[in-house]
Amino acid sequence: MELFESKVKADRDSSRATGSHPPLAARMRPKTLDEVVGQEHVLGPGKLLRRAIEADRLSSLILYGPPGCGKTTLAEVIATTSNRRFERASGVMTNVAGLRDLLKAAAHRRRHAGEETILFLDEIHRFNKAQQDVLLPYVEEGEVTLIGATTHNPFFFINSPLTSRSQIFQLEPLAVEAVQSLLERALATDPVLSTLSLVAEPDALAHLATVSEGDGRRALNALEIAVLTTEPNADGRIVITRSVAEESIQKKAVVYDHDEDEHYDTISAFIKSVRGSDPHAAVYWLAKMIYAGEDPRFIARRLIILASEDIGNADPRALTVAVNALTAVDFVGLPEARITLAQATTYLATAPKSNAAYLAIDKALADVKEGRTLPVPKPLRDGGPVGRKALGYTGYQYAHDFPDHFVDQAYLPTSKIYYQPDGQGYEEIICKRMRHWESKQKKNRSNDT
Repeated sequence: MELFESKVKADRDSSRATGSHPPLAARMRPKTLDEVVGQEHVLGPGKLLRRAIEADRLSSLILYGPPGCGKTTLAEVIATTSNRRFERASGVMTNVAGLRDLLKAAAHRRRHAGEETILFLDEIHRFNKAQQDVLLPYVEEGEVTLIGATTHNPFFFINSPLTSRSQIFQLEPLAVEAVQSLLERALATDPVLSTLSLVAEPDALAHLATVSEGDGRRALNALEIAVLTTEPNADGRIVITRSVAEESIQKKAVVYDHDEDEHYDTISAFIKSVRGSDPHAAVYWLAKMIYAGEDPRFIARRLIILASEDIGNADPRALTVAVNALTAVDFVGLPEARITLAQATTYLATAPKSNAAYLAIDKALADVKEGRTLPVPKPLRDGGPVGRKALGYTGYQYAHDFPDHFVDQAYLPTSKIYYQPDGQGYEEIICKRMRHWESKQKKNRSNDT
């Protein structure tokens, strides 16, 4: 009897888990624009993309955004609302030969039957730039209307001729409220879940909506896992609690691709937070990079650049701290090196800031590159002991022979100013010193006249 009951239970669980139903995320895919949650910045009333979809007047476009934000969903809505033929392909599953066949068939239908085609190419970035060239003549001639979907920055991963002929819409991660409404709608309207005696605690749904980090598909999948793996209680109800929700979604892996968008976006946020003197944000982005397995030496090298670019002489010790951090990272390694990186990060974030040295060298480089190269003043030239006199390279004054180790002497045949410290941190002392020298120069020149 126990064996029989076990088999019945196993059959029931198997039926619940592996029935003929598609996954919840697929079942909940919107059919109309009004059912799409989030993305109000491009799909709100009166917005360009919404007007184009409703009027069936789409031109080629590229949808760019993180996983689960609704790129494929939007394409499917277009498929159901457009009078044009809708073809689907994938940068993962479709080879170039298959893509050529789709494009040639679309061109044939347009020329001989007057039928327009929309080609949805998911993960378009999976095609390299040479393969993407296959699309170009068909898009350029209007043989197909391309809808490309990508999680990668299209300006880096998609041919510029394609991006220039397409409108690019960046979709954002779904807000927590949008994800929670999606979960509530699934519980109320899904043909499978709505037939179950099912209760989801608000705290559980809030946790799924928050931890999914804007990925609606991930949240729906987690909800379905929670339902399928939770036994009914004594009343026959399936109760989804906060602890059940935590188990179903588990720990979210940090989204971080080491040579693509997330890598560059995160290091950009890190550097800008340090530059902006926000040690809290800087440490968070540092933690994300360390947790995701970023090379700590890469982080330390970026801190060295920042120490000169954004702090400079406002705190000359910043460069020493950053260089020493790189040495320590190489010597100690992770996990202990995280402490060294945090020390360097917080020191640089809270240091006074100045980009005067950075601006000075770029200004001088621009003059060297774009203007006439200035000759070295004769007193500064080096012709050797005999050559200096023979060539007239005389008149150099040795600064240490003068009071304050300073002498008013022409070191550049122009009066242009390159280095302009703005008085932050140690640069306040530098400013005073430079003003002192300038006053001595003015005094000397007034005496000469």
